[in-house]
Amino acid sequence: MNTGRVLCKVVLFPMLLLPIALHAESCDGLSQLTSSTVSITLTKVLGAGSFTPAGTTNTFQNLPAFCRVAVELRPTQDSDIRIEVWLPTASWNGKYIAVGSGGWGGSLSYGDMAEALRRGYATSATDDGHSGPSASFVVGHPEKLIDFAYRAEHEMAVEAKALIHAFYGRDPRYSLWDGCSGGGREGLLQASRYPEEFDGIIAGDPADIRRNSWALELAAQTIKDPEANIPPTKYPMIHQAVLDACDAKDGLKDGLIEAPESCHVDFKRLQCKAADSPDCLTARQVQTAQMITSPVATKTGKVLFPRVEPGTELRWSRIAGGPQPADLFLDEFRYVVYQDPSWDWRSFDLERDSAKAHAIDKDVDELSPDLTAFAKHGGKLLLYHGWADQQVAPGFSVDFYKAVLDASGGPEQTSNWVRLFMAPGMAHCSGGEGPDTFDKISAMEQWVEQGMAPAQIVAAHQTGGKIDRTRPLCPYPQIAHYNGTGNIDASSNFSCRLIDSSEKR
Repeated sequence: MNTGRVLCKVVLFPMLLLPIALHAESCDGLSQLTSSTVSITLTKVLGAGSFTPAGTTNTFQNLPAFCRVAVELRPTQDSDIRIEVWLPTASWNGKYIAVGSGGWGGSLSYGDMAEALRRGYATSATDDGHSGPSASFVVGHPEKLIDFAYRAEHEMAVEAKALIHAFYGRDPRYSLWDGCSGGGREGLLQASRYPEEFDGIIAGDPADIRRNSWALELAAQTIKDPEANIPPTKYPMIHQAVLDACDAKDGLKDGLIEAPESCHVDFKRLQCKAADSPDCLTARQVQTAQMITSPVATKTGKVLFPRVEPGTELRWSRIAGGPQPADLFLDEFRYVVYQDPSWDWRSFDLERDSAKAHAIDKDVDELSPDLTAFAKHGGKLLLYHGWADQQVAPGFSVDFYKAVLDASGGPEQTSNWVRLFMAPGMAHCSGGEGPDTFDKISAMEQWVEQGMAPAQIVAAHQTGGKIDRTRPLCPYPQIAHYNGTGNIDASSNFSCRLIDSSEKR
């Protein structure tokens, strides 16, 4: 790729906040750093305080002063990638963090950029090469699919580092990636395709592209048949039944399922003994509950995607609520596979359509667990996933993590550079009944900069803006085990350890 500039090797310097006098180039001067594939469309210094991006109603408070740079990148004739790079003007910590997108992209993750800026980072985000949340941009534009999958993120990182070097006169000491859902997938694609680009990658609830086939299969089996649909009014009843069956398996009855892999619920116990009523399931609804919490497999038994785990019941409407599947899942087949906006999801056939999707995505957007080059570069990978994720089956991250271990020589060879943290009760990236807020960036900083792999990460749950529960997230396959005394809502009363065989029963 021609960026019209040469990147220098990293120069190490003491940890300090760089004064503005060290700037090698003014903010306005960055506008001259163009090339045949790079157009600088905005350079502006914004004072400390609040910032509301044009076209949005979101105001970000308590920001330090920064140089805002907007850039258009065109690595191919059919590319139109928009990025922004924010450069602290008075208090740079010497580091860079790129933030990922969600869903099909189409907008800049300003909120994540704001958080990175408050921490003192130079930061960047991209719209993945198009505008709007739909995948309609793919139709007739195969290069834009590549931009969305991995090229936009790579081009963004290269350009951001070039601007950092131009502005500060030196390269960042460390470069990190932080993304969840689609952003988690993007980070893993960067790790495999550009293993030397980042020193640390945080990838949460990574939305493997195969999950679209999984979601369409669930929808096809539940939404098409009105008798199969479970009304949301029954979700709390189902959720309570799941808690009754599985909550105490980890040694503590606290409303959270620490190890849902060992939880297998007999939904037939909820079947109505007479007429349908709010406190029971019809025979057909029992089948739906069983299907949702079972792996999606072909007729020959080949598992294509793991199950939704017990504990997700309050949010089943996202995947099985109707009246039709979510656009997020539909777009894979409307625009990528069939390139027909009027494609009828009711015609979905699991084996046929998942095979067609795989043929298109396998060399573009599917994830490789072979991250040995990233490890050799010294990269650190922090994976996390909510056990109550209703959009991406949590077992995907477990399976991917195990595949990374296999590709890299087993746990003994990988514990120093890759770890997976599963969050009980956490929904997709955030939300849910469990602690869902944790400082993953600080954990990554200690790992990358000091070689201290996280033995646990303390997560918090809030109600009404107040923290009402903390709990350690543990490196998989360990779980947080109650020590037997003290407040069950305080993380200090838990230890990370492996679950024993008696607790799996």
